[in-house]
Order: sequence, then structure tokens, then C-alpha cells
Amino acid sequence: MNPIRVLHVDDEPDIRDIVDISLGLSPEFRVRACSSGAEAIAAAAEWSPELILLDVMMPRMDGPTTLLHLRKDPRTAAIPVLFMTARAQSREIEQFIALGAQGVISKPFDPMTLAGEVRQRLQALERN
Repeated sequence: MNPIRVLHVDDEPDIRDIVDISLGLSPEFRVRACSSGAEAIAAAAEWSPELILLDVMMPRMDGPTTLLHLRKDPRTAAIPVLFMTARAQSREIEQFIALGAQGVISKPFDPMTLAGEVRQRLQALERN
């Protein structure tokens, strides 16, 4: 079985490291990290991940703007995106889903359960 390619986008190096370690402990995931929206747009088109974990608040190009660019490109339009953010009130989650995200993982997240949460989200997407 091929590992599930997960593109993680966050401007904070510590968060990128934690996600890389958290998901990297499971052989079912292969993680590629990006530090900006522009980098993520290029990487998603080239690498074709099965899932994108996208930070909301980033300098220059925030997560919602990055998502809009991903949705405009036929190569990346169908890739599921989960926002990772501390802004996880129900109204904000509704706005993120209206933009085309499949959901939100709240920050701070538990590094010990992140792989399980990502796995559950992917399984839910496959059922729909």
C-alpha cells in the first residue's frame, strides 16, 4: 500500500516539525511541508497530495486565499483541504467550509492523536 501524501502548510517552523513528527510516526503517511501559501500552490500542483493541512493565518498569503488559488487550478481543485487553526468557532468553521475546505483541525492539537484524527477525516471523505 502506498503512503498517503499529506501536504502541510504552516509559516511556523515548530508547528511544521511537530506535524511532520506526528504523522511521520505512522508508515501510512508521507508528509511534505511548506512554509507559505505560494510554496503550497506550487507543491500541490507538482506533488498531487491526497490531503492538504493548511494554516489559516500566514503572512503574505493566508490560508483562505491559498485555498481559493488551489480551487482555481484544475490540478489541485479536488484535493481535500483541512484548515488547522485556533480560529475554530462554529461561525468560522462554516465560513471555511463555504470556501471549499472539508473541515478544521483545532490548534492547539494533540500530536499524539493527530495521525488518528487525519485518518478519521480521510475515511469520512472517502465515504462521502
